[in-house]
Amino acid sequence: MTEIRKVLLVDDDEDIRTIGQMALHDVGGLDTFLAAGGEAALEVAAREQPDVILLDVMMPEMDGPTTFRRLREGEATAAIPVVFVTAKVQRHEVQRYLGMGVVGVICKPFDPMTLPDELRRIVTQSQQDQQEQER
Repeated sequence: MTEIRKVLLVDDDEDIRTIGQMALHDVGGLDTFLAAGGEAALEVAAREQPDVILLDVMMPEMDGPTTFRRLREGEATAAIPVVFVTAKVQRHEVQRYLGMGVVGVICKPFDPMTLPDELRRIVTQSQQDQQEQER
């Protein structure tokens, strides 16, 4: 199992980035990188090679699903697990996101005190599921 040490948080809302960074870094002890949009996320992800990317679904210019597809197309970023962060968490939307290949969905607004543990749980579960499929 890959231990999460580095996280990239991508959100166009500065307050979400600030709260997310405090939650992930101060509460969770994770090295946290920030990006305000899709283009910046592609650059930071390729350069920093985070263990997981928390990606907002609704962003101007390049939305989360488009950014996710572009990450998958990049050689350096294709294998990085991505978790969508969104206020739209109706069952059919979550299923559509999971069908795209993200490893999980976290609901906005998230609880800053539990965000790091929730992120670790999602990634660990995804890794366990992948190992079972490979058997």
